[in-house]
Amino acid sequence: MADTRPTRSPLALLATLVAAALLAASCAPSSAAGKQQPTERPLAVIYDGPQGCPDCAPSVAKVLRVAPQHYRIRYVKAPLKASDLAGAKLYVQPGGGADLERTWRDLKGSADVLRTWVREGGSYLGLCFGAYLAGRNPGFGLLPGDAGGYTDSRGAVVDDDRDAVLKVAWRGRPRHMYFQDGPVFYFDRGAAAKDVEVLATYPGNDLPAAAVARYGKGRVGVSGPHPEADASWYERAGLKNPDGVHPDLAYDLIKATTD
Repeated sequence: MADTRPTRSPLALLATLVAAALLAASCAPSSAAGKQQPTERPLAVIYDGPQGCPDCAPSVAKVLRVAPQHYRIRYVKAPLKASDLAGAKLYVQPGGGADLERTWRDLKGSADVLRTWVREGGSYLGLCFGAYLAGRNPGFGLLPGDAGGYTDSRGAVVDDDRDAVLKVAWRGRPRHMYFQDGPVFYFDRGAAAKDVEVLATYPGNDLPAAAVARYGKGRVGVSGPHPEADASWYERAGLKNPDGVHPDLAYDLIKATTD
């Protein structure tokens, strides 16, 4: 039997193939659109000037690099310039100081730059000595209140500057933290609850041990104990953390300070 099916001309066949290819291309995602483009990691600026603790800034940097946000790190010294904070999401004033007045003499020339940066939306993280400096006497004046020594507060379970492990209440749960003469925070009675979040309280008197406060469009996170302390800190001081050494409290404080 003769084949009576119509035949297509080469030109018509070519047009059909081109149309099919275009349709397939329009339906399939391109390699650029199909893959999520990597976003640049946020930048944390860490003060690394003379403050009496060579390990403090690197310890914070280590935590920030492995935190869920995977921060990039830039170290700075005083006096701070606006360009030092350009593009940063977080500024960290680490612990380790022994002479607040002496360190403040180095940093007071940076106060206006830092206050402006936080007021416009930056985040300040102060740990132990850096938390003292978030206060007023002396300090950057970033808190709706001030910081004072926990060891001098009524009911404190540690009354000297020795290294210790304290059992704090972190978001209502008991947790043990490395402590060495850190501050307690006294917030103004007029400070609205929405402007201050207390994350942890001290044993013996339930005063704030870690908190986050608003400052303009920015936030200020402070902690008297050291959530960034790793196992080497405990080993050097001959201490043991009954909970084990975990970075989750540091991650919580970082998130609360920057979100």
